[in-house]
Amino acid sequence: MSTLPLPRIALALLAAFTLAGCATLPPPPQRTASTAFTDTGRTRIGRVVEAQAVGHPGRSGVRALPDGREAFVARYALAEGADRGIDVQTYIWRNDTSGNLLAQALWDAAERGVRVRVLLDDANTGGMDAGIAALDAHPNIEVRLFNPFANRSWRLGDMVLDFSRVNRRMHNKSFTVDGLATVVGGRNIGNEYLGAQSPVAFADLDVLAVGPVAREVDQEFDRYWNSASAWPARALLPPAPGTVNADTRQHWQEQRARPAAAAYLEAVGQLHLLTQLLAGTLAYDWVPARVISDDPTKVVMPPERRDAHMGPELSAAFGGAKRELVLVSPYFVPGPEGAATLAAMARRGVQVKLLTNSLAATDVGAVYSGYVHYREELLRAGVRLFELKPAALPVRSDDDEELERRRSVGGSQGGSSSASLHAKTFAVDRSRIFVGSFNLDPRSSRLNTEMGLVLESPTLAAKLADAFEGAIPRNAYELRLEGGQVVWIERTDAGEVRHTSTPGVGALRSLWIAFLSVLPIEWLL
Repeated sequence: MSTLPLPRIALALLAAFTLAGCATLPPPPQRTASTAFTDTGRTRIGRVVEAQAVGHPGRSGVRALPDGREAFVARYALAEGADRGIDVQTYIWRNDTSGNLLAQALWDAAERGVRVRVLLDDANTGGMDAGIAALDAHPNIEVRLFNPFANRSWRLGDMVLDFSRVNRRMHNKSFTVDGLATVVGGRNIGNEYLGAQSPVAFADLDVLAVGPVAREVDQEFDRYWNSASAWPARALLPPAPGTVNADTRQHWQEQRARPAAAAYLEAVGQLHLLTQLLAGTLAYDWVPARVISDDPTKVVMPPERRDAHMGPELSAAFGGAKRELVLVSPYFVPGPEGAATLAAMARRGVQVKLLTNSLAATDVGAVYSGYVHYREELLRAGVRLFELKPAALPVRSDDDEELERRRSVGGSQGGSSSASLHAKTFAVDRSRIFVGSFNLDPRSSRLNTEMGLVLESPTLAAKLADAFEGAIPRNAYELRLEGGQVVWIERTDAGEVRHTSTPGVGALRSLWIAFLSVLPIEWLL
């Protein structure tokens, strides 16, 4: 990495301050309030869901989506099956193979008269303004940007002068069609999340849900869509050219013809989820389900205020474990209060097990530096800690032969070379499970907005618990204390291998993490 001479650094900082001073958010725009459609019982999806829900009054049908390609197909199939409305809320939407294919699916739905609403967090839209404006120009599509950056060309200016605001983000993820079917979970929209060709694949988890809980998800979407932090894209971006419709159609044709897109479509085409969905043959677990979510005003409130936070509701749902609590969180920084709570549960006899990323697997090393402060305390209390090894995808049930077959189509996760954990899921007493966007770290609890589903599903909760008895120990290091020192146990075909230092990384990275661990940055993680 090259460095700038000091005069050039000074000029760069001066330019950042100058641009930041010139780029401020305009006065709040007029927003046209809108809400999700509720008269959708006679749509194609509505008729099927209504028929399948007979005999399950008040319950929602849920289906876990642990495979990235199946998670893509669920969204793509719902978009193809939409008759009235599509509501999408996400933190990241990549301009890549899977992102372009899903954007085209929304465009195609709008072309046949479906109303499409897209709410994007603005933190990761750099360089995408022209594409966003093109989508927003369609008469049946509206895009809003959550907590937008004022400086569209050089965001460093906002980070320098408006950090306290732009540091607060919308991390929610949902994809809802006709108010009756939704995909909720940890996945953003992009190749690394949805099983397309990518240098890194994220092991993640979504849930496809139909029935009453999908209505709840759409109500939460409305709350964010109509909030003061959701800015119409057209209030911030230059208008699209008059030829945008023809240009966009040409763009989709070119994107779809690319070899990577063709190969991906061929692979996911073998997953006939839309056909099964509309035929009523897709199997669901019919369970009580509910949404828990932060209020959108969380991003403008002081982090100490908890009246807009979902944390207390999440604690109420999972803090009363009697026998077992299993946790999967890629970014784990529990803080003193959270660590004390988990330690107390373990000491009273609850089996507490946690899977997070190893330093070799994580994509955010700074978070690992915050996690190291709590390992010894948790291990001394009897909490079992597992760290995912790179190139491992363990969050699935051992007997899922169908999932293994799907992964073999075109290569595991599109031939990706390594993997990092991204799923956020917790289960208590093999009876209740959470699937959503919430990490066990200060950023999720205090700074960003989050959401997820609480499912009273012994089937899904038991599958996650069983993974800690089979797949996870094989694909992760288990941490132990020996003589007051943390060691990493790796299970191999030849037996256990004991590591006395952080496995899979070099000395320089270990030193960097040690340096970060002494800095007062935990509140940012």
